[in-house]
Amino acid sequence: MKVLSTYKILKAKAFNENIDETWVDWALEMMEAGYQSDNLYILAGKTKPFNQFELHELTRNVLEDLGFTYADKDTVLKNYVYYLIISSVDHPETYCKTLRELKNICQDLDLESAYMDFYLLYYAKDDLIVDEVQWYWDGANRQNIDQIIKDHFKKWMKEFEEHNSTTTA
Repeated sequence: MKVLSTYKILKAKAFNENIDETWVDWALEMMEAGYQSDNLYILAGKTKPFNQFELHELTRNVLEDLGFTYADKDTVLKNYVYYLIISSVDHPETYCKTLRELKNICQDLDLESAYMDFYLLYYAKDDLIVDEVQWYWDGANRQNIDQIIKDHFKKWMKEFEEHNSTTTA
């Protein structure tokens, strides 16, 4: 996907989140990447205050115009997790924020096993910020927690990319 933030947008649409300036920024990114649609141009020109009723219809039309689907919530969520991870993997200063979002996803899904490692890593990292010891991730300490997170992010990305290359080939 040319514009990775599309994963975030599709997740927001699939889960019926409010439309905000993130959508306008995304529309501008899409235009810069060469995407064209009258509805996309209209969305790119929207300003606050946002009329949610109008924008829900407009964003549905934009996504339809561009051929994006958000009906399969599991796939949309996995793609969003990929977006979060790829945006964070090389930026340790973002690990807490990214892991918090991933932990929340895990909790929202009743501690779904596919995301449980992120839940545990979040609490391990969080504990190590204020204490010398944590009990969530075996062997993790202040010196190696960021490397453990990075390695886990890379492993998850690799598995995601391998799975997607076999399903789209």
